[in-house]
Amino acid sequence: MSGLLLYCRPGFEKDLANEIQDKAGALEAFGYPQLKVNDGYIVYQCYEPDQADLLAKKLPLTSLVFARQMFACLEQVTEMDPGDRIGPILAAVKDFPLCGELRVEHPDTEKGKELSKLCRKFTVPLRQALRKQGKLLEKEVTNRPTMHVFFTDSLAAYVGYSYSYNQSPLPGGILRLKFPSASPSRSTLKLEEAFQLFVPKDEHEKRLTSGMNAVDLGACPGGWTYQLVRRGMFVTAIDNGAMADSLMDTGQVKHYAEDGFKFRPKKKNVHWLVCDMIEQPQKVAKLMATWVAEGECQEAMFNLKLPMKRRYDSVKESLALIEEVMAKHGYSRYELQVKHLYHDREEVTAHLRLTPRN
Repeated sequence: MSGLLLYCRPGFEKDLANEIQDKAGALEAFGYPQLKVNDGYIVYQCYEPDQADLLAKKLPLTSLVFARQMFACLEQVTEMDPGDRIGPILAAVKDFPLCGELRVEHPDTEKGKELSKLCRKFTVPLRQALRKQGKLLEKEVTNRPTMHVFFTDSLAAYVGYSYSYNQSPLPGGILRLKFPSASPSRSTLKLEEAFQLFVPKDEHEKRLTSGMNAVDLGACPGGWTYQLVRRGMFVTAIDNGAMADSLMDTGQVKHYAEDGFKFRPKKKNVHWLVCDMIEQPQKVAKLMATWVAEGECQEAMFNLKLPMKRRYDSVKESLALIEEVMAKHGYSRYELQVKHLYHDREEVTAHLRLTPRN
């Protein structure tokens, strides 16, 4: 076989299939998706054998909204002998490039999690066998391709590789975070994950630092405000509901019971605009783009709530609206990142800012 295997949240396989069909087609890497709902992954089967490698190189994982991880999937090993799973995998990788890392993983499903013990136990002996066969470097390096073995049951696995510059370094493509007990809601994890994913670590001190001014639209009870406050920012919280007393007691939060779609700051000194309002995604997207384009904030982080039956189409429509607003204000260069985060549910998280001048 020759295809691309992509991980996603269970239940979002069709959305990812629609997306990869669009993105791969734009690169003239034509094929068709294979999936089962709630499996937590899909395979994009390429018509031409060299197209899987092309996609692994040229299709940025960061450009895919619903994909957590992807790799060029060249073999599917099935009906393994429980006493010898290594032999068939060694045979499957004989034409693979020399790799610098091995990852043995499983789908992020209840059924898949039952394979976690097998994956852990299997990794070490497989790594040793691959090194002996000359398919894996003796010491792990991050500037070589990564070999993937993705078990779908105890006797079947997809085998392939990804390029170090176009993959997620996280196990399963998932950033797992511990819920901070001081936060008033679990939604705080969405903004924490977004900051870690969308803002490079070496820029945190500049872009996520104490003393900044921020606005939180639809703030109550304060899960997103908590992330801003704990970084030392001063927050204007906009919501008709009540904010958590613990946040108000910090002296860093001013709360206004106003409509988030009508509020505008009196001064243009806001760095971060964040928004987790439960509203139509297109309406939120247009509002966020307007704030950025009109200089009301420097960066915006926001969630787009998606309808069950039109999730991918809704994302495309929202991004088209952002493009329209930015173009109307004369901006052709800006940073826009969108991802279905691990801590998201029926929503995606987006980040927008103007491209900094050198």
